[in-house]
Amino acid sequence: MKKFAEYNKFNLSNINKEVLERWNSEELFEQSMKEREGCPTFVFYEGPPSANGMPGIHHVMARTIKDIFCRYKTMKGFHVKRKAGWDTHGLPVELGVEKSLGIKKEDIGKKISIEEYNKACRREVMKYTGEWKSLTNKMGYWVDTDNPYITYDNKYIESLWWLLSQLYKKGLLYKGYTIQPYSPEAGTGLSSHELNQPGCYRDVKDTTATVLFDIVDAPAELSEWGRPCFAAWTTTPWTLASNTALCVGPRFDYVAIKTYNPYTGEKITLVMAKDCMKTYFKPEGAEADMDEYHSGDKVLPYRIIKEWKGSDLVGMKYRQLMPWVLPSGKVDRNAPEFICKYAAGNPDKCFEVGADTFVEMGDCAFRVIPGDYVTTDDGTGIVHIAPTFGADDAKVAKAADIPSLFMVTKAGETRPMVDLTGKYFFLDECADEFVKRCVNEELYSKYAGRFVKNDFAPEFNVDGKFDKAAADKAEDLNIFLSLELKQQGKALKIEKHVHNYPHCWRTDKPVLYYPLDSWFIKSTAMRDRMIELNGEILWKPASTGSGRFGKWLENLQDWNLSRSRYWGTPLPIWRTRNSGKVEEKCIDSVAMLYDEIEKAVAAGLMAENPLKKAGFVVGDYSKENYDKIDLHRPYVDDIVLVSESGAPMYRESDLIDVWFDSGAMPFAQQHYPFENKEIVDNGDVFPADFIAEGVDQTRGWFFTLHAIATMVFDAKSFKAVISNGLVLDKFGNKMSKRLGNAVNPFETIEKYGSDPLRWYMISNSSPWDNLKFDEAGITEVSRKLFATLYNTYSFLALYANVDGFTGDEPIVPVEKRPEIDRWILSSLNTLVKTVDASLESYEPTKAARAISDFVNDNLSNWYVRLNRKRFWGGGMSEDKLSAYQTLHECMKTVALLMAPISPFYADQLYRDLVHADDAGNSVHLAKFPVADENAIDERLEERMSIAQTLTSMVLSLRRKSNIKVRQPLSTIMIPVDDAELRTSIEAMSDLILSEVNVKSIKYVKADDGVLVYKVKPDFKKLGPKHGKNMKAVAGAISGLTQTEILEFQSKGTLPLLVNGEQVNVDLEDVEIFSEDIPGWLVANEGNLTLALDVTISDELRQEGIARDIVNRIQNLRKSRDYDITDRINLTIEGDEQTNDAVLCFKEYIQRQVLADSIEIASGLQVAEDETFDIDGLTIKVRVELAK
Repeated sequence: MKKFAEYNKFNLSNINKEVLERWNSEELFEQSMKEREGCPTFVFYEGPPSANGMPGIHHVMARTIKDIFCRYKTMKGFHVKRKAGWDTHGLPVELGVEKSLGIKKEDIGKKISIEEYNKACRREVMKYTGEWKSLTNKMGYWVDTDNPYITYDNKYIESLWWLLSQLYKKGLLYKGYTIQPYSPEAGTGLSSHELNQPGCYRDVKDTTATVLFDIVDAPAELSEWGRPCFAAWTTTPWTLASNTALCVGPRFDYVAIKTYNPYTGEKITLVMAKDCMKTYFKPEGAEADMDEYHSGDKVLPYRIIKEWKGSDLVGMKYRQLMPWVLPSGKVDRNAPEFICKYAAGNPDKCFEVGADTFVEMGDCAFRVIPGDYVTTDDGTGIVHIAPTFGADDAKVAKAADIPSLFMVTKAGETRPMVDLTGKYFFLDECADEFVKRCVNEELYSKYAGRFVKNDFAPEFNVDGKFDKAAADKAEDLNIFLSLELKQQGKALKIEKHVHNYPHCWRTDKPVLYYPLDSWFIKSTAMRDRMIELNGEILWKPASTGSGRFGKWLENLQDWNLSRSRYWGTPLPIWRTRNSGKVEEKCIDSVAMLYDEIEKAVAAGLMAENPLKKAGFVVGDYSKENYDKIDLHRPYVDDIVLVSESGAPMYRESDLIDVWFDSGAMPFAQQHYPFENKEIVDNGDVFPADFIAEGVDQTRGWFFTLHAIATMVFDAKSFKAVISNGLVLDKFGNKMSKRLGNAVNPFETIEKYGSDPLRWYMISNSSPWDNLKFDEAGITEVSRKLFATLYNTYSFLALYANVDGFTGDEPIVPVEKRPEIDRWILSSLNTLVKTVDASLESYEPTKAARAISDFVNDNLSNWYVRLNRKRFWGGGMSEDKLSAYQTLHECMKTVALLMAPISPFYADQLYRDLVHADDAGNSVHLAKFPVADENAIDERLEERMSIAQTLTSMVLSLRRKSNIKVRQPLSTIMIPVDDAELRTSIEAMSDLILSEVNVKSIKYVKADDGVLVYKVKPDFKKLGPKHGKNMKAVAGAISGLTQTEILEFQSKGTLPLLVNGEQVNVDLEDVEIFSEDIPGWLVANEGNLTLALDVTISDELRQEGIARDIVNRIQNLRKSRDYDITDRINLTIEGDEQTNDAVLCFKEYIQRQVLADSIEIASGLQVAEDETFDIDGLTIKVRVELAK
């Protein structure tokens, strides 16, 4: 005979390990894939992690979300391919290698060759592969890690080259010289989506300065009082040395103000925006005596002497604030027309650096220009323009023919005053003729080599470790410059100011803005189409799709593709370097590269074809063939191609943005279009039906997936996406090793098991909300859900094995089963519908909570508890069989429903229930349940829900008055006017009375005066609805009569005339309750009210004592490990009240505890565990097994 497995201990961690071992030996994941071959496909993309870092607890969250829907769809009959991947390029890898080798980017090619460096990167990126695979396995995330896609693989790179070539052919790939965000610490430019990762913009406290630019040839009226000057505010004083213009808003009002320099006491006449005066002057200063001011006075006197529109100021000139370096321009075919024209008219200002010509242009700079982006929200309404350090600055300067202030290197390159490491250039790095013509060596040398931010300075980055505390404490360059300007009388106000500043997403250091040559993808050309396709994607939450992602698309900028690094996918573009017409080729495949090298060899530009030398065979797509070559630097850098005109072509040295690597994975993982073209084109593997990653990927992987698919294929890359939130510590802080609050996922799984961890993370809050991780929550899930399931299964197994129930018996028709069975089966099928609908709509939290509520509230705390006696003793009647089959069906269905979320325990439970330990009977090879609509009885569920609610209300009143449930009470009084509601309660009255241990229910009319109702307005809900009328509405509510309150409660809405306006109040806007009456306690919940008679008569007291005795004896039986069928004899000694209770309820006690006899005795000698204290009464009970 089949028997249900019985267990004597419950340890979810051990279950996790045992089930995992079974899965691995059975190759269950592979079986689940094989069984679904030929079925409809469900396409899932795994966002590739980088294995150069250890996985964290947040990865358990992210992978649980993915696993849930892949398992669910597999159970629904879909073939769900799940290919793992490794993201192997990019800053995280390179920075890790540099740290481990003790080098900086500038050391590559000097202290270590590019070849050696890239080999180190290749090793580093797979450093923690074993740990990632281990976590994947232990947490039950089914994904193919044996055949992953790897972004450094040559075949993967070839697909990227093909995609880039498609963009190139469409005119969407171009080279531009623009101001770009640059990370000095990482040594590369950044794209706009990298700069918009969560946490990149941070509030920083910097030294800011409002500085004074002396006006040249000022009108006499500005010079009469004191030195005339423009006032401009900057948060980056280190850029002032590169200033070449001041920008005003043409439509703003500007004023000339005669006043004093608060630091020196010098008379000055300031020009600033009128709306900005309040930042610098107190109102009383307008009346203060201009001749009585002394330096240091709190009130600065001032008078407005002239007003202009900003457009009137345009063209006015000023003296260079920090005359270290004069602006200049390179004179060549790419130079703006105004530079070439100025050079032609001023040959004496021109100078040569190597073969290049430059012109000093100080006369063309230092004037006021217009700009629509100027605001008066802060500062002075006059913006200091440094074209080499800001995109907006460069734009308005170029429009006004303002030259930039560059340093010219010995190689003839134009560079900003600050180099790519974040320091002012040393003069010995600059061309001698440039220094002679444009540099005031005495002034500049004082600051040459100084870092513009302490974050970049070597003294605060010893051995690669940034000492933030020391850097913040030390005075930085901004302070030195500001103090110098103050001493020179060129500062109006110096202060610390908190502002938002961008930081590098990988180094946590500030970014700077530099003019750089870069390759761009013209994503703006496809912006509208991206927005249109985004509207077809199901975003969870929807707000991310329309907000964070949607707004990002609306404000999209061209994608900066270039990265000036070493380890990554090389840009496949070769260009000529001559001064004539530029020729270029974009390579789309290894085959094309092979052919182009052959041409170069024939032209004498290459000695041999390195691909041919390596034995590479074009058209052979085997791994062995592609492993013969390496498409990374430095090998591709050594390849010289030949142009159509016969000129040598060299590869553009840039790598591409690593986000392009990951965004191309739908195609590159298939080696498209070289292999698997058909399954991509016919929709078998593209687009994805579902993806999921953290919110930080919204403008990362999500964007690049969407952008590449749109621009190359005019299609969306995914149909549904969950953007999951952060995993924080229990106090809401971001986890980090530095703070010591990071949670080790391996230790957590070892301690609790994967199932409760997964269930806790999913059920605690929606995946897109931030989770405050608290181990106490895992413990609670283990106790409330899994321990409840274990106990319920143990109950079933224990009695089923005694009675010989196997689950194979002929089914008792549902219509022949008791109402309680029909109710739980109805609730079960409603649960199936709820869970199925929730998972289908990507709402796993709703599914998990629905299962938990069913198991706890309906199955365990209600059905099993109410039906325990049906499983006890006697033969296998139809009623008992019905109870077994009902409970068995519920347990099996719950195992199926919970399998996607908690796969380990669900599999053990399911196999135990079907008496099969073979893989073929795994829950993960079973079909997901389908609701039986015929079994659903909504009215029955509603009646039972009312019974549960009334029961809960009575039990809460018992707790309130400290009357335990074993103590019977006489009456529940329920006011009810609704006939249908009364019918529902009456139908469940026996069940309710049994559950709460009360003798009877008394029904009264709500308006018969027995209960007094009160209504309390909910101001939090009334406020938003009624605004200024809220107090009047609340007053009207508080003044309702008993009849009006009851009518309101019955109809659910209350019309009121308030301040001449007709308004409606809903039940949810108020709380209606009844107060206690003498001898009774009253409870209210929703539209239900009841009163409980708490008076205890002698007869009720006796019954309560008898019930207590039964409870203690049953506990004693368990502690002594008596068999459930063992009979006993009882001898009892108590006081008169106790003895009377025993005699009065003798048969009841015997029946409940399986006692053959009960004797009353005195002077009884009993064991320690046979003495009971019941409400202060000492009772001795001798318990002996019957012979």
